[in-house]
Amino acid sequence: MVTEDDLRTVLAELRRLRTRVPQLTGALAAGVDGLVIAHDTPGVDPDGLAALTAAALGVAVRTSDATGNGALRELLVRGERGYVATYAAGRTAVLTLLAQDRVNVGRLHLEGRRAGARVGELLDAAEAVRPLPGTAPARPRDSRAPHPPAAETRTSTDS
Repeated sequence: MVTEDDLRTVLAELRRLRTRVPQLTGALAAGVDGLVIAHDTPGVDPDGLAALTAAALGVAVRTSDATGNGALRELLVRGERGYVATYAAGRTAVLTLLAQDRVNVGRLHLEGRRAGARVGELLDAAEAVRPLPGTAPARPRDSRAPHPPAAETRTSTDS
């Protein structure tokens, strides 16, 4: 279970990310199920963006599988006025970034991958430490060890 403190920490990470990459216009952490975890998305409906991210992620995972390219790592959409980039954030979440069209895409990827990894570590650790009542706590995993994700969450933060 993710606590209010965990959510504040995720939100602080999103805001730091927007400071490091000034061309970002929004940042959202969401579950792969399309539910918002935390957001800093002025002018954009976070619930709608989270739902669209989940839908796009589903199609992208299937496309990556169908082409034999392995587990999905990230998704980049380029529009006339900017970018939408989605990165894995642990086992069950994603980080979606909105950026102006003048963003340095290499920098966007570098910072997005790093932030996705940090958000994922925080959320995965929160779930492992706070099990549901009546269940045993999850055993911590070695972050370097490969762990095959479930079909609907098949993403990776490896660069």
